[in-house]
Amino acid sequence: MSRPFLSVEQLTQQFPDGQGGIQTVFENASFGIEQGEFVVILGHSGCGKSTIMNILAGLAEPTSGVVKMDGYAVSGPSLDRGVVFQNYSLLPWLSALSNVTFGVGARHRDWPKSRVTEEAKRFLSMVGLEGDVIHRKPSQLSGGMRQRVSIARAFANQPKLLLLDEPFGALDALTRGTIQDELLKIWGGTEQTVFMITHDIDEAILLADRILLMTNGPFARVAESVEITIPRPRTRTGIVEHPNYYAIRNHLVHFLGERSKALSGQVPGDAMQRPETVRIDHTAREPAPDAEDAPAPLRAVNS
Repeated sequence: MSRPFLSVEQLTQQFPDGQGGIQTVFENASFGIEQGEFVVILGHSGCGKSTIMNILAGLAEPTSGVVKMDGYAVSGPSLDRGVVFQNYSLLPWLSALSNVTFGVGARHRDWPKSRVTEEAKRFLSMVGLEGDVIHRKPSQLSGGMRQRVSIARAFANQPKLLLLDEPFGALDALTRGTIQDELLKIWGGTEQTVFMITHDIDEAILLADRILLMTNGPFARVAESVEITIPRPRTRTGIVEHPNYYAIRNHLVHFLGERSKALSGQVPGDAMQRPETVRIDHTAREPAPDAEDAPAPLRAVNS
């Protein structure tokens, strides 16, 4: 069996507990992500989602375990891994355009300035920023515009792995929805591999190919991998009409509301066990004539 593009193997993170002991945040987290996949991770605060992302970004070192991307162990930050944070993280003294050209120029050092600028403008246009607005500094932009610049910069750098750390968490609902649509539009035109943290279940269903579910900390683990059996392209209004939507949503709500706590601290006998794969699909078979309201078939297998 071939290895996935990104392989997380037996990742464990421990910190001093302030009382002379050790606190294990998560233990033996193991999962894979295929190239071009959009994977979202869900879990309660304290389970270690952001710590996992920092390790994938090369901004933190795990206590044990390894992350391999394209067959090589991840060590330290790299242009091959781009990050979009919740707090925008733009250079305040540069314009929106210069924030993006800064990254493009670092990636393509042999390009002339005109080509770098053209590429930056292309990605800014993809997130709906054109004209005079791209020459404004971050302090002159709304929160939604700043995050659009962050997303444009991240995609323009063409990293092999794009990490999104609750990128829409600080935005109002209307702006959030607009930028979700723009993110899907850009991602759909690339072969970008994306790993994203969110606390929004509906956002996860809209964006993801798969959703990883973590048990509660301490001793958290990645327990399930839920396939999103709703075809693309997706829209926020369209997905609720799909027969699989509420079955998937109810499964996620039940896990986060009950099972994440019940499974907390339970470690499988095989420490290398991957998360259980869950597929919920109303469209997988024709319903019986008298069973229109029958529950969706749910299949769970170890992968």
